Amino acid sequence: MQNRFTPIDLFTLSHFSYAELFDGIEYVWEAIPRIGIYINSLFESGKIKGNYSQNVFIAEGAAIDQTARIEGPTIICKNARVGFHSYIRGNVIVGENAVVGSFVEVKNAVLMNTCKLAHFNYVSDSILGNEVRFGVGAVIANKRVDRKPITLKINEDKFETGLTKFGAVVGDDARIGANAVINPGTVLGRDVLVYPLESVFGVHENGEILK
Repeated sequence: MQNRFTPIDLFTLSHFSYAELFDGIEYVWEAIPRIGIYINSLFESGKIKGNYSQNVFIAEGAAIDQTARIEGPTIICKNARVGFHSYIRGNVIVGENAVVGSFVEVKNAVLMNTCKLAHFNYVSDSILGNEVRFGVGAVIANKRVDRKPITLKINEDKFETGLTKFGAVVGDDARIGANAVINPGTVLGRDVLVYPLESVFGVHENGEILK
């Protein structure tokens, strides 16, 4: 299977402070089960010290609404924003200038720099690239209905991920319209555009328009 889905195929990592999460990874979704392990290693080694709670670090300039709930291990990078009644459930990195809007829930996920979740979004077991935008109500499903491990199909090839929890990997500058559903095991390349109300699954190349 031709590998067009390495981290550098989907993301510009030069300005993302935690790019080492992807070190040694062949396929980008292999990072998903490593997220919590990686964040915990930063706290345990002393590279990062909790300042919001024991294992939650909030960087300078970040704004956390007083109604938000944040569980660790979590890193909120500088100038990020977590909005009204949002819930970060742990194993989360929110990149610089990223926005977790109102009534958003995030778990075991990476939001890279300037990624923006509008309101009423759910993101779990996923990696969202730089400048990704989610419209109001757009969600990512992270488990198959039958709870079987998630298999990716790329042309005639199949990739057995071995993961039962795998939401989506979304490349830089992708746009997800309002109330779209991104199904388990979806991979969207850079600059993909998903129209509102679409139900999306599978693997999509850079620049595709899904409507």
